Amino acid sequence: MTVDERFGQSFEDERANRMLTGYRNEINTDPVADWATDFSHVDPDYAADPYPIQDDLRGRCPIAHTERFGGMWFPTRYEDVTAIAYDTDRFTSRAIIVGNVRPPHELAPIGGAPPISSDPPFHHDARKLLLPAFTKTQVARYEPSTRALCHELIDAFEGRDLVDAAREYAQLIPMRVISDMLGFPQEDWPKFREFVEGALESINAPQEERIERFTKMSDYLLAQVRDHIDNPRDDLTSYLINAELYGQKLDPVHIMGTMNLLLIAGIDTTWSAIGASLWHLAKTPADRERLVAEPELLPTAMEEFLRAYAPVTMARLVREDMHWHGVDMKADDWVLVPFPAANRDPEQFERADEVVIDREVNRHVAFGLGIHRCVGSHLARMELRVALEAWLERIPAFTLADPSEVTWAASQVRGPRSLPLHIG
Repeated sequence: MTVDERFGQSFEDERANRMLTGYRNEINTDPVADWATDFSHVDPDYAADPYPIQDDLRGRCPIAHTERFGGMWFPTRYEDVTAIAYDTDRFTSRAIIVGNVRPPHELAPIGGAPPISSDPPFHHDARKLLLPAFTKTQVARYEPSTRALCHELIDAFEGRDLVDAAREYAQLIPMRVISDMLGFPQEDWPKFREFVEGALESINAPQEERIERFTKMSDYLLAQVRDHIDNPRDDLTSYLINAELYGQKLDPVHIMGTMNLLLIAGIDTTWSAIGASLWHLAKTPADRERLVAEPELLPTAMEEFLRAYAPVTMARLVREDMHWHGVDMKADDWVLVPFPAANRDPEQFERADEVVIDREVNRHVAFGLGIHRCVGSHLARMELRVALEAWLERIPAFTLADPSEVTWAASQVRGPRSLPLHIG
């Protein structure tokens, strides 16, 4: 079978159909009127500071609802978020990014980005394929190059007292790591930022724009697959091309969907965690000075940053009409699974609204719960630790240049998109 026969135009047509068709909902970009009944996670006010909104809802309306996106629920209590994450019978993962288009039911159980979009029993086998690439031992192979990159990026700040720590540091680290793992050219880094923002921050964009952005990323991934077939090497892309499931090579849609997952999720979640940690330290001199003086505390502080500024909110779709935890959910309603809100539930964490960098007991859920717990958690922790170690070693003093100039992603992955800092 030729490359074109296996990864040809028919693939792109099929994937575009599966990911971008289905029944559409009217786009509503109006400001939120009432968070309990008109919730929107892409509202600018929520992106800027979601925690007071979450706290308010947890106290008066623990499961908010909105008619936006065709109907969506937003739980805020740890117990509700946990229940949804573990319940694969009543909630499907065939779509994990809320939008104005619901993928067709035929997409299950594989989904568009396996294994994160997969339901049991297929999920177990799709996830198992990836586990060997993300063990602690495998991740350790990337630590020296990650550390060297961090120092190289900091070297580029020489002679400057103002830098954008998001775009010039935090975002570039996972771009390098993931591109190395997938075997993509380093000169393609600027495209990765565009792909991430297009996939996660344009859910209210017109459908034609969404399709155009999707097509650009699909074209890029297809070109990388073809190059790897012509020039096999030891990386994740070649591994996926040659992997087998149930005695057969992986379906092209499966391969490309998993590459999409690794590229988008592997980059945005980590750059958001790094950026949020630096933002906290820039505005909290006591914590910054303590970590500089006590570098051995960093692993504990890092877990607290993950708890307090957990970047990821997942989504599910309701399988069928039901009465659940006091609300009436309809089939194919969206349900957000906000791990950031769960991590700040005072019923689960003492001083939940405070950042306590020496917190001893910290069973946070920043990496998710249940069968979809992040397969790349070891990698993310390594990148976050190395990025903070290198920064604090080289730049022990830094502050926010202008708090009003910090911007945050308005999507299901929240982190600083711009972070101007005074350094030195």
